[in-house]
Amino acid sequence: MRERDLFTGLESPPTDEAARGTRRRGGDGGGGTAPPPTGAPLAERMRPRSLEEYVGQRHLVAPGHLVHAMIAGGKLHSLLLWGPPGTGKTTLSRLIAESLGLPFAQISAVLSGVKDLRAIVERAELELAASGRATVVFIDEIHRFNKAQQDALLPHVERGTIVLIGATTENPSFEVIAPLLSRSRVLTLEPLDEQAIGALIDRALADAERGLGRAGVTLAADARPVLIGHAQGDARIALGALEVAAELAARTTERRIDVEHLQEAVQRRTLRYDRQGEEHYNVISAFIKSMRGSDPDAALYWLVRMLEAGEDALFIARRMVIFAAEDVGNADPRALQVALAVKDAVHFVGLPEGRIPLAQGATYLATAPKSNASYAALGAVTAEVRGSGTLPVPIHLRNAPTELLRSLGYGRDYRYPHDAPGHHVAEEYLPDELRGRRWYEPADAGDERQIAERLGAWRAARAEAGTRRRR
Repeated sequence: MRERDLFTGLESPPTDEAARGTRRRGGDGGGGTAPPPTGAPLAERMRPRSLEEYVGQRHLVAPGHLVHAMIAGGKLHSLLLWGPPGTGKTTLSRLIAESLGLPFAQISAVLSGVKDLRAIVERAELELAASGRATVVFIDEIHRFNKAQQDALLPHVERGTIVLIGATTENPSFEVIAPLLSRSRVLTLEPLDEQAIGALIDRALADAERGLGRAGVTLAADARPVLIGHAQGDARIALGALEVAAELAARTTERRIDVEHLQEAVQRRTLRYDRQGEEHYNVISAFIKSMRGSDPDAALYWLVRMLEAGEDALFIARRMVIFAAEDVGNADPRALQVALAVKDAVHFVGLPEGRIPLAQGATYLATAPKSNASYAALGAVTAEVRGSGTLPVPIHLRNAPTELLRSLGYGRDYRYPHDAPGHHVAEEYLPDELRGRRWYEPADAGDERQIAERLGAWRAARAEAGTRRRR
């Protein structure tokens, strides 16, 4: 049997590995999962062996919900499992395949390439011909596959040779090609709640076969919430920290895991944050919305979240400059000056001291009066310009640097405002087709309250003068 190369379209002979049959690392053709080796990490040893052992994601696996319904109906669709690390994506995929008695193959988009994927498809073709069963192909971090690699999966999914289950920590709307997305159901997995993490900890402590039961260690009452909090909804983090802390506690007389053991085991919490991924945009969005909502405490919280996770301080400062103009605007014109000063200070002193001006700027912007009137006017005028095109400049506003242009009337009847009382003349400055149009409407907040009063008087005078001219 010959299979076309998924990426080049060229035919190539089956690999030796494909000829051996359907068994593969990470799957066994649907006949049950091989136990992990004794020396495997606790999180790997404690993987659930059945859906009954699976903890969390009740909105997917509980009776009446999608995964449960697919298994009960014996019909599996291609899936994209979207969620943060340690929420059970790999385990759920394996358990679904085993519950339906389907062959299972697993690869990582980071570690695998053309040869691995081609071999899986070849074995899936053989399996389908021999037994009529499609192979469940689990691709971890599928968002790491490029467009061509994702495109190459489509014909095999469409023919039913494979049932694709892709796992991703990134929003599949952005990272998975539209044809593949349309052929899959996106399931969102949530971080495990405290009850679920607690259940996993208790199971690991009690399990003598795969867990820590034979070690005879216990978990101190005050250490339990510390461990659960450290996990941040990630089962691997919880069990990894528990395993190291248990090794430390096993050397003591009490054999009890206390807070000190956990602190030594975890050293320092690593905040979940991907500077190129969705969480990056989620946190900066929360930061901006907290300042827009005039909550300096929340703004500081999200600021520190970004800094502790290693975000570029100048990226934060740039967003603050934009915010000052967009959301504070003329309600407090000093806000833009403050934001620019923060940017310069961060650039000048760097981190860690740059955190101080960032905090000052965030609290200033959060507590400043707000107006998006300039930003809203910009959008409205942009729409007008794109719609009405290049309307001619009124002749009295045109530049007249030469005698010829002056003879044509350029600049004629222009009145210089500084020669008038109050430095204002009731003049029209828009094209004739747009006379009287208004886009900038100052907010009734901060400095814009005074701007609104001045602008209202000027607009009224301009309207009156226009009425007189029309008479």
